[in-house]
Amino acid sequence: MSTRSLGTTGPQVSALGLGCMGMSALYGEADRGESLATIHAALDAGVTLLDTGDFYGMGHNEMLIGEALRTAPAAARERALVSVKFGALRDPDGGWAGYDGRPAAVRNFAAYSLQRLGVDHIDVYRIARLDPDVPIEETVGAIAELVEKGYVRHIGLSEVGAGTVRRAAATAPISDLQIEYSLISRGIEDEILPAVRELGIAVTAYGVLSRGLISGHFTPDRQLAATDFRAHSPRFQGDNLQHNLGLVEALRKIAEGKGVSVAQVAIAWVLSRGTDIVPLVGARTRERLGEALGALDVTLDAADLVAIEDAVPAGAAAGERYPQAQMAHVER
Repeated sequence: MSTRSLGTTGPQVSALGLGCMGMSALYGEADRGESLATIHAALDAGVTLLDTGDFYGMGHNEMLIGEALRTAPAAARERALVSVKFGALRDPDGGWAGYDGRPAAVRNFAAYSLQRLGVDHIDVYRIARLDPDVPIEETVGAIAELVEKGYVRHIGLSEVGAGTVRRAAATAPISDLQIEYSLISRGIEDEILPAVRELGIAVTAYGVLSRGLISGHFTPDRQLAATDFRAHSPRFQGDNLQHNLGLVEALRKIAEGKGVSVAQVAIAWVLSRGTDIVPLVGARTRERLGEALGALDVTLDAADLVAIEDAVPAGAAAGERYPQAQMAHVER
């Protein structure tokens, strides 16, 4: 598998990363055995970047990855790089209670993550969302202290705007910005992407299939559990869903013409946007992982890119990426 660099200060990683959130939370029930098998299959295929958050399943996801690493072949385990998001506060009933970026909290979150993962360092560490009550300089400075002590290798950011990126980069070297980017979520292109490229910071792009919406597998009659994030996501509701699935059908015609799947075209499009962008695929099964990896063999020529742009132009999606209350924590 080809590799990409997480910016000028970050490590070399596989061209695709595996986002493990759905194996623990927010997308309904997941099969533990299949989740472990999927992580192992990803490592065997050459995937090196595993992404998680300490609040995914309130620690469950980190423990799952820790188990997968312990039971993986030694060579695959050594190649694996773990990216961890921290700072999201949870209630016992699963609710969300804001974000904590205080230096003391950063050190506390890291201590628990190291224990749950069963590792002596975290490869990339980042606050999940900006804490509005704590300057980003303080949060990043605390991570930089963990780097000095060997507990963290690289500093990342997540879902922040260009101004915050610049302030963070002036405090300590930043490897990458993790942020949503897909055919129907292109908000980073105007200001954020130019800023990180100017600073030599890479992008790890999550939501490249828009939570399955543009995977080609989502149907309008699909029933979602109340615990599934998509049951409350504006893009999956009513007329919005019908409109967005119409975009998928336009994309399907292009995929069929190339003899590949819709998901593969959507992932290949993100890959085509630059070698400084690493798509995270949220596969929860080996079948979906195999499909995603197939995107690495898809070549989009100039005519393909024009056709894709015509089928799914920027801003074509109906509905926000998150419910309104959650959008308040996303900088743009």
